Amino acid sequence: MAKAVRLDKFLADAGKGTRSEVKKFIQKGQVQVNGTPAKKPELKVDPDKDEVIFAGEMVSAAPEFVYYLLNKPAGCVSATEDRNDRTVMEYVPSDRKGLFPVGRLDKDTEGLLLITDDGMLAHELLAPGKHVDKTYFVRVEGKLTVEKIEKLENGVDIGEKNLTMPAKAEIVGGSWEGAGEPEPGRVRRENLPEVYTELHLTIHEGKFHQVKRMMTAVGTPVIYLKRIAMGSLTLPDDLKKGDCRPLTDDEVRELRRW
Repeated sequence: MAKAVRLDKFLADAGKGTRSEVKKFIQKGQVQVNGTPAKKPELKVDPDKDEVIFAGEMVSAAPEFVYYLLNKPAGCVSATEDRNDRTVMEYVPSDRKGLFPVGRLDKDTEGLLLITDDGMLAHELLAPGKHVDKTYFVRVEGKLTVEKIEKLENGVDIGEKNLTMPAKAEIVGGSWEGAGEPEPGRVRRENLPEVYTELHLTIHEGKFHQVKRMMTAVGTPVIYLKRIAMGSLTLPDDLKKGDCRPLTDDEVRELRRW
């Protein structure tokens, strides 16, 4: 039998917003409990017995786990808390306890970041032996030659005991003839060097600063980095930087199959 909880906590845990946001919804009369408009956020509801309607739709009890897809902007750190910097958790529209980012993106790196409280799934995605694909849009200084691509795809020395695992590199744009057309609308383009290359790089590990170290190792240092895919998840073009949305049930199922 479920324990009765405050209405605002029930709605927040169900993913309808933060506690402060759902309190405003209640005050505006957008929430009904058993057919009657709720007036107080502290009203106790029993998830097993009471019918809660929000914005015309029935709200089910909070799921065991929740999953959010964040388009991480630069300037924030991939941590649950930090004394000096803004964290990625400040972009998540939920006060649910136990949420954490799955893996890390550097402070200046943008793109796809999974936020969840599902520790088992996080372990499956991050375990070194699983070799989950992670694809990045990378802009580097200089020309990425065929020889350098071969090095990336065969493994490079980044100062550790072993070479990096074989990667997949695909040139998608650049400033030199034969580089291809730059991807429209993907990333900012100010202050570019005279010669640069844009590529999609897929790796299967998660070493510290790995992409940056790999590109430096082949003589083309990174000037912009954005993760665009992880496992079965891809970053939607219409998800703006700093925006965060729940994963769909299909996305969660596909991610579990990876």
